[in-house]
Amino acid sequence: MIRSIVRVLSLLLFLGPAGASPAEKPAIDRRELLTRHNVQLCQADVFSPLSIGNGRFCFTADITGLQTFETEYAAGIPTATMADWAWHTIPNPEHYTLEDTFVEVDTQGRQVTYPIRTNLPAATWLRSNPHRFSLARIGLVLQTADGASAKLAELVDIDQTLDLWSGLLTSRFTFAGEPVTVRTCVPGAWDAVAVRVDSALLAGEQAAVSIAFAYPSAEWGPTLNDWQGDDRHQTAIVERQPNRWRLARRLDDTRYGCTMYSNGAVVRQTGPHRFILTAPEKANTLEFVLLFTPDAPDAPDAQGASDAPAALGFDECRAAGADQMQNYWTTAGAIDLSASTDPRWKELERRIVLSQYLTAIQGRGSYPPQETGLTGNSWYGKFHLEMHWWHSVHFALWGRPEVLEQQLQWYLRVMPQMRATARRQGYQGVRWGKMLGPDGRESPSGVGPLLLWQQPHPIYYAELMYRQRGRQRSLDAYRDLVFETARFMADFARWNPQRRVYELGPPVISAREFLGRQYAQNGNPAFELAYWRWGLTMANQWRRRCGLDIEPAWKQVAENLAPLPTADGIYIEQERLLAPDGGHPAMLACWGFLPKSPLVDDQTMTRTMEHVLRHWPRESTWGWDYPLMAMTAARIGRPYWAIESLLLDAPKNTYLPNGHNHQRRNLPLYLPGNGGLLTAAAMMAAGWDDGPERNAPGFPDDGTWTVRWEGLEKMP
Repeated sequence: MIRSIVRVLSLLLFLGPAGASPAEKPAIDRRELLTRHNVQLCQADVFSPLSIGNGRFCFTADITGLQTFETEYAAGIPTATMADWAWHTIPNPEHYTLEDTFVEVDTQGRQVTYPIRTNLPAATWLRSNPHRFSLARIGLVLQTADGASAKLAELVDIDQTLDLWSGLLTSRFTFAGEPVTVRTCVPGAWDAVAVRVDSALLAGEQAAVSIAFAYPSAEWGPTLNDWQGDDRHQTAIVERQPNRWRLARRLDDTRYGCTMYSNGAVVRQTGPHRFILTAPEKANTLEFVLLFTPDAPDAPDAQGASDAPAALGFDECRAAGADQMQNYWTTAGAIDLSASTDPRWKELERRIVLSQYLTAIQGRGSYPPQETGLTGNSWYGKFHLEMHWWHSVHFALWGRPEVLEQQLQWYLRVMPQMRATARRQGYQGVRWGKMLGPDGRESPSGVGPLLLWQQPHPIYYAELMYRQRGRQRSLDAYRDLVFETARFMADFARWNPQRRVYELGPPVISAREFLGRQYAQNGNPAFELAYWRWGLTMANQWRRRCGLDIEPAWKQVAENLAPLPTADGIYIEQERLLAPDGGHPAMLACWGFLPKSPLVDDQTMTRTMEHVLRHWPRESTWGWDYPLMAMTAARIGRPYWAIESLLLDAPKNTYLPNGHNHQRRNLPLYLPGNGGLLTAAAMMAAGWDDGPERNAPGFPDDGTWTVRWEGLEKMP
């Protein structure tokens, strides 16, 4: 009671040293907050193409506002047209199955099968299928007066701006002495891209638009299109009207539609899968819209071809897209750091705003996002369930729980497959895999099938829904998800009668993913022990909420797990086969990612945090490690360390001009870094359960940071 009174007085009297409270007026000017971070480029940067989208459909453009220079941008971040529903599978004449990759692993005296044999054609096919693909390449055709094709270096006077408030991309440049303006947008309700090109080059037939369709490359990385496979797919014209062409696309068993709407444009087919759009005679303007629709009744959250409008214009799409973006920005959370005196405020705020934008346009589909979203194909476009926490928890904390709720429906749909995995291995409940596609089939890997830390995630998501989306509604919707997940967790833990503790593994590979080849000796990773305790305890709390008795076995395991492993006074990755510092500092997650665990000692965690911050090799860390460090620093009462962690000068803590978190050459963007940043920022601003009762408790309390925030939720 006293703490609550103090908190209210702090908010009303503005006693919080970290800045203005959310209760103070005026409200944050959302448009001003966004527009000071609009992305503006004055030269081509193959690592900063700009994307527009509606959350399930994304169009990534080069400096021309379209996809004119696909080859050049493949050396950085690729240009692509992707949808959450767009998946393709190469035929499987050899009838490969997951069983082809099974290896029996001794587990406390019994043999358990894991799909970890990867040096086989079967493993290659199973890993790469199904895969996401690019729906089309839409680019300018630019020619000099003598017919030579434009080179990227020949574009001058470049001025490209992404307006975050409206979602409009405006690209200006000069070619062959003539200015060109391209405006590009995505309407909110349709998986479409709308384009308006203005230039005298159109009337002079030195500019046009090319629309081309490729066979999917099915490769890992930025190369999405196989332009040599014309005979492997079909493009059929099923309707041809003056201002509308409708195409039917077929890629083996995948089918989708593309409708081209134009305002008087001339459409010509120049190849089996290629079309040219030119402006009406002597016109300096070319407008068109390309609408993509799945030809599959079970494609989630996508309009079917039969629902396509008779006409669709650029102005209509521009208005619809602006309405959707402005609704997104104004109906949930915001953080304004502009009154801070610490000079780092603007860069941190830029990263926060652009991370909100990037996750908004390509991470709000019906499936867990892939690590490169709808921009390129990392791991063949499949999603990693251990990364889903970093992708989507922030949506709930920023007042958008419906996004995570929608993706949770996929978990409910694939529970039978996950239950089959657990039963095959001799366990109760459901065992959640790592690298999966929409069908829920696990992918062979030397690492993924042996990871554990994704297992409690669904319990965490369900708890967020309980807190924000209605208690009884959430209990009814997710009780089986929680209980079946907990059943596996309790059954997986093994009693060690000599030590009189429950242990995790072997076999196991920790979240750090070091020493993967020694999975048969690895055991008791620190983070997983703490997460097991939290998950099983929370599952029993859910049983009480449902009017059920607690499960004694869950309580027994939770309260008798092995202690967190330590060495030299700090927490370490795992109990056995110690490795040098490096990689994910996953042991920090025991108190930071998670609330304070009874397994955690305050002083030991503080020493561990300082060791990681001062001595951990930064070149080995990953994008989500810095938010992880910040959350731990905040919870242990070191907000200066939290800010330092978020802004560490490290190779994989780089945020490009377009806001993407760069990792390495073949992983040039990494949305878990963006999502993790948003989770940490929300926690540092709005606080966490049992945290300090002051505004922005994760920010330094010395007057250098003024934190105004709205619409955020406390972290558990």
